[in-house]
Amino acid sequence: MKEIKNLKEFATKKYGQNFLKDETILEKIVEAIPKRCLNIVEIGSGLGDLTKKLINIADVTAFEVDARLCKILGSTFKREIESGQLKLECGDVLEYWRQNGSLSSNNYCLIANLPYYIATNIILRAFRDSRCHAILVMVQKEVAQKFCAKSGDREFSAFSVLAWSIGEARVLFDVSPQSFVPAPKVTSSVMLITKSKSIQNSGFEEFLKVAFKQPRKKLFKNLSLKYAKKHLLTLFESLHIDPNIRPHQTEISVYQQLYKKLSEDKTDGREQQKKSRRALIKIKGEGKKE
Repeated sequence: MKEIKNLKEFATKKYGQNFLKDETILEKIVEAIPKRCLNIVEIGSGLGDLTKKLINIADVTAFEVDARLCKILGSTFKREIESGQLKLECGDVLEYWRQNGSLSSNNYCLIANLPYYIATNIILRAFRDSRCHAILVMVQKEVAQKFCAKSGDREFSAFSVLAWSIGEARVLFDVSPQSFVPAPKVTSSVMLITKSKSIQNSGFEEFLKVAFKQPRKKLFKNLSLKYAKKHLLTLFESLHIDPNIRPHQTEISVYQQLYKKLSEDKTDGREQQKKSRRALIKIKGEGKKE
């Protein structure tokens, strides 16, 4: 592997680069890979420190947006690329996703040390990719907590609901800034999300954005920003939901029930009220004409 004389200066802020150089952490990541992962997609291969360990246990597709690093990776893993053991994709992984629908033609596990600025978008996209069966990624500690928290935890969020709606999520271990070059200003965490299904309906994501609009306000108040209060009161009562409950206190099953009921109504409640008022005005107008 090509040695970079000054790795700290080599890293670019544009891509949020912090190279993981701690051998112990690299080994812990490899040990955490689920046994069923025979096909791996790695995002942000960097200098290939993790890549060289991954190709020893599975076929790997590596994505790298930095052209400088892609050139280094192409040289370092020339033999593996020629043999088909490693497939190197140079460019924007999100653009590749948009064009192809998936990052692989086979079922795969996503493994990555994700740049903080793009981590959430990548994880949510993996939630929707039916070929992605597991997500083992390093992210900022606060982000990992938001995805892995359970109902009742202060960190419980819309991301938590999504993660637990498609499988199981847990934080495996923390990683100190000193494990990277250059050292970031925050602590990182490695989390594992194992999927039993994928998100097929973007409407549920939009519903959760409304539900968690103001996390410390009451769930009812947040939902009333979009749905009619009378309609919500009736729904809360029928589902035995406390109208004073807050978003982080609400069980995942409750969110699923609420969304199902509101989707079945095919309206947001307020629109239904508008239609009713328009119908009433029309009736009154016809009565005056007579």
